[in-house]
Amino acid sequence: MSDYTGDVTPGGPAAVRQLPGLTISKLSVGPMDNNAYLLHCNADGSQVLIDAANEADRLLELFDPIALKAVITTHRHKDHTGALAEVVRVTGAESLAHADDAEEIPVVTRTVADGETIAVGDCALEVIHIVGHTPGSITLAYRDPSGTAHLWTGDSLFPGGVGNTRGNKENFASLIGDVETKLFGRFGDDTWFYPGHGKDSTLGAERASLPEWRERGW
Repeated sequence: MSDYTGDVTPGGPAAVRQLPGLTISKLSVGPMDNNAYLLHCNADGSQVLIDAANEADRLLELFDPIALKAVITTHRHKDHTGALAEVVRVTGAESLAHADDAEEIPVVTRTVADGETIAVGDCALEVIHIVGHTPGSITLAYRDPSGTAHLWTGDSLFPGGVGNTRGNKENFASLIGDVETKLFGRFGDDTWFYPGHGKDSTLGAERASLPEWRERGW
């Protein structure tokens, strides 16, 4: 039984979760308590980093620079891209992001689209376009062959609600709609999700609150 909880703090050690095909390392970086995630394919050692948020020196300690194939940015906000240019410079890894956010991300070598698959060795991440927090926000989905799905949601979904839309009703309607249909509508209650800040949760723990989130408008 895994003792992974997903609880991390800025400056503290990474939390490591061992799946049959994939090892997940979650690290919190300052100053805004951003989560960065390293995904390591257990079969061939290939690695992908999700959100090179800040503190490049600490991120570089997480992985083998030669094994890092790509950095995937979940959305364009600066607190999620602070270390991106340095990590890409040191490793030569691809920098991937959705086209609708790419112009405001420091370095993007290839854009990705909804439904596209990103390889992590013999594991696959599905790109899910979630519009609302930003135009080009993405969630990444890994369907573990052992049965449980895993989602990296950036700032689109957190325990307790969806991401900030700063009072824009149109953006909120888009975000809650995409989260309901593309995430809760497609994945089961045991699906574990990893947000851009703070603690993890499961879709089952949050599902009953969806009507409340929609009603309150944030």
